Amino acid sequence: MYIIHNGKIVTEQTILEGFVVVVEGELIRAIIPKEQIGDYPEARLIDARGGYISPGFIDIHSDYIETIASPRPTSMMDFDISLREAEKILISHGITTMFHSLSFYKEDVFSHKPMRNPTNIQRMVDAIETTHNRLHLIRHRLHARFEIDNIDEVDQLVKNIEDGKVHLLSFMDHTPGQGQYRNLEVYRETLKGYRDISDEDVNVLIAERQSMECLTTQKIKEVADIARAHGIAVASHDDDDIKKLDLVKSFGTTISEFPITLEVAAKAKELGIHTIAGAPNVMLGGSHSGNLSAAEAISQGCMDILCSDYYPPALLHAVFDLHEKYGNNLHEMFMMVTLNPAKAVKMDDELGSIKVGKRADLLVIERMDDGYPMLTTTMVNGVLITTTNYRIK
Repeated sequence: MYIIHNGKIVTEQTILEGFVVVVEGELIRAIIPKEQIGDYPEARLIDARGGYISPGFIDIHSDYIETIASPRPTSMMDFDISLREAEKILISHGITTMFHSLSFYKEDVFSHKPMRNPTNIQRMVDAIETTHNRLHLIRHRLHARFEIDNIDEVDQLVKNIEDGKVHLLSFMDHTPGQGQYRNLEVYRETLKGYRDISDEDVNVLIAERQSMECLTTQKIKEVADIARAHGIAVASHDDDDIKKLDLVKSFGTTISEFPITLEVAAKAKELGIHTIAGAPNVMLGGSHSGNLSAAEAISQGCMDILCSDYYPPALLHAVFDLHEKYGNNLHEMFMMVTLNPAKAVKMDDELGSIKVGKRADLLVIERMDDGYPMLTTTMVNGVLITTTNYRIK
């Protein structure tokens, strides 16, 4: 049994002071006034030293594991080791549940990452599944990001869904001229940033990509129906048009990842669709591809979830940046990395908030004199995972 005291508790409704969190076994047992600590003499005390006691972060979109598994284009590390090393890093950033976002491409024309070929993708899918039944630090889940031209891999995707190996499904379309790359000049510059390629070859590639055979609307709906029948949330990616929102909603989509414009983000919220922005976008002050500013969309009430996308430290920093630099309510910013993503992926019955009966995934976040957030305690399922002590000398 643990009692975390002397902190500001981030609950579902507010940031609560003068209370403590009692943890017993895997669960949160009580939230009580600090004067009642003596009622639990057997509990081990954890001093939050005036910091925030937050639910563990739930990251539902991050391809970070690709960087760990394949740190160089020609290097491929052992996948089990990669997951074990990755979770040590992720827990240090407060991420207690990670949806590893694997890209199921027919061809990755930008980076040619070896992690994105079908054989390696399946190996990583299986490796993530293996983590559930061995010693581990955080919850590993799979977010299958399926490119709609990857027709040959549909059957394998469905098999993984039916085998219980997929926990979130999104459909992507990176065809130049729409979505993230509706501006072809952005597509050209992005491609040249990855590859040494002539203007003529870029034109050829664009024409080829625009004529690729893709999944039909009916086939996408069939796969989405299978996912939803297995309790898996379905997401769309880079929505760039209000009409597209109506289409994806007809598939049972409940999440819009990285809507391209403020208008589309606002419409998605109006339709009851969860909207996701990248926390690195907040830290950078805007989109790296010239699309929607996450900070602007959040200030306009058009976003309700933050993900780390490709940079795990961004979640913790974005929460405080959005409050201190942009004037957003701090409690609401915490919800964007805890309860809101839990709701989106249907985990909020057990995770995402500090509430009696829920699993004890907890963080203690202190602040340096200059405001830098220090994550000093992490707990998953009531197990104390890390304590970190910053020092001057």
